[in-house]
Amino acid sequence: MSDTAEQEIPKGSEAVGRRVRLPSGAQPPFTVFINGVEQDAGTDYDVDGELIVFTRQIIKEKMTRSRWMAMYLGLWGTYRKNETVDIQFTRVGKRDLVSDLPIILD
Repeated sequence: MSDTAEQEIPKGSEAVGRRVRLPSGAQPPFTVFINGVEQDAGTDYDVDGELIVFTRQIIKEKMTRSRWMAMYLGLWGTYRKNETVDIQFTRVGKRDLVSDLPIILD
């Protein structure tokens, strides 16, 4: 059984991928977060060249046209699962943080 089948994906959300590209000039040490929760290197993710590769899929909210339009018009908001990936790293000798990195779609 794949990890996507084992991982609960709530209605209205989808598994989009497991990789993010490191920001330009990023150097270790890396501290990686999903929704503000620190992830463990070697257990939750690995660094592969310029990529952070997670051991599980990242879950994002499905945004249909009707849902987007309803939100735009202020009819209702959204409370579906929508994970964000943040990375803290060293760049030019200083600590830096980039939030909500784009997921590389599988």
